[in-house]
Amino acid sequence: MSSKYDVLVIGGGNAALCAAIAARRGGASVLVVEGAPKFYRGGNTRHTRNMRCAHDAATEILTGPYTEEEFWEDLLRVTGGQTDEVLARHMIRESKHILNWIVEQGVRWQPSLGGTLSLGRTNSFFLGGGRAMLNALYLTAERLGVDVEYDAEVTDLVIEDGMFLAARLNRPIQGETEVRATSLVAAAGGFEANIEWLKQYWGEAADNFLIRGTPYNRGSILKMLLAKGVQEVGDPTQCHAVAIDARAPKFDGGIITRHDSVVFGIVVNKHSQRFYDEGEDIWPKRYAIWGRLVAAQPDQIAYIIFDSTVVTSFMPTLFPPIAGQTLAELAGKLELDPAALEKTVREFNAAVQPGTFDHTILDDCCTEGVVPQKTHWARRIETPPYLAYPVRPGITFTYLGTRVNQEARMLMADGKPSANMFAAGEIMAGNVLGKGYAAGIGMTIGSVFGRIAGREAAKHARN
Repeated sequence: MSSKYDVLVIGGGNAALCAAIAARRGGASVLVVEGAPKFYRGGNTRHTRNMRCAHDAATEILTGPYTEEEFWEDLLRVTGGQTDEVLARHMIRESKHILNWIVEQGVRWQPSLGGTLSLGRTNSFFLGGGRAMLNALYLTAERLGVDVEYDAEVTDLVIEDGMFLAARLNRPIQGETEVRATSLVAAAGGFEANIEWLKQYWGEAADNFLIRGTPYNRGSILKMLLAKGVQEVGDPTQCHAVAIDARAPKFDGGIITRHDSVVFGIVVNKHSQRFYDEGEDIWPKRYAIWGRLVAAQPDQIAYIIFDSTVVTSFMPTLFPPIAGQTLAELAGKLELDPAALEKTVREFNAAVQPGTFDHTILDDCCTEGVVPQKTHWARRIETPPYLAYPVRPGITFTYLGTRVNQEARMLMADGKPSANMFAAGEIMAGNVLGKGYAAGIGMTIGSVFGRIAGREAAKHARN
């Protein structure tokens, strides 16, 4: 490892690799420092499946067009308008080029998965999943001459007047060293694995959160940058959080712990009470609200309740459902009040209206006279065995981050762009995602801004 590079990339996931490849193709010498061991390299990218990109026509792996305007409208809906429109539209426009660019870096696509995902037209799926995508990007980066250091913890950043000068690294065998670079790209993720930091905003409830992705995203780089004058963006309580199986491990459970079954049943809290419309919108646009919803319930626990008629309607998870021949038996296994659960299901069933069920559209199967209403896909729960999944908030990544401009250049607290510091991926996702989430958009942010950051960092180094 040299002690001087044109571009230093901190992080080892999709955003970091896109930046490293773009910078190297731009003529720069590049070092990637990944805080995790090699086996766990890649951050949350290891657990991804797909990416959302605008495109004008159907392809071999996409069933139809997904225009820039439709992408923008979807983003606007899930964020409730809490997004930087200029940056968001810039990302969407650039996403049209990513579909082919990412293939040029060795990544391969496959036809989309079915079930509740409803993503065949909008999202491209990685052949072999996120780990295969990562392996392809690392292979390309290494063939291009990018240096990679694993188990490399950044302990300090030397920044003066908005200009990056050097990073101090600590490695298990080699010990401490300093690396100087002409440009810096920060792509080290959020702080979702830092429970103590989460507790500053969520209180003791954060002890009951499960972290879907890497345990290495502790926010140390983000904290250093903000402390050294980089302008922050985003609400620290906002994050990509879904309902995942309560039996999942504390960290790194990944996508196989997520439940896609909410729309096929009801969700109750520990008091057997429903608390939100399970049929509000098509699943890829609304699944990421359920982590926050469960986080607001007593003891941060909830239960998805359904019956045997729908068990083949959604993708199974790693954990089997808990079953009971009667609702009372099921309640006992879940440690719920049997009478309360029976009452909730009885009232829900009585409210279900006739309709034609179709989970791929906003159908006319709804309830009337029960609160909260289930506005779509409402069907009676009456065919034993009765089944349930216990769920807790599963945090994917946090939205507090560094503010950037269209060049992915960090902005300093005084509003001026940094001379040579760029950011990509989850560490700056809050510019686009003020709240909410749509499936695959995290990978879009990482790929688009990673490519831009690498290109601009190399350009600065050359100049």
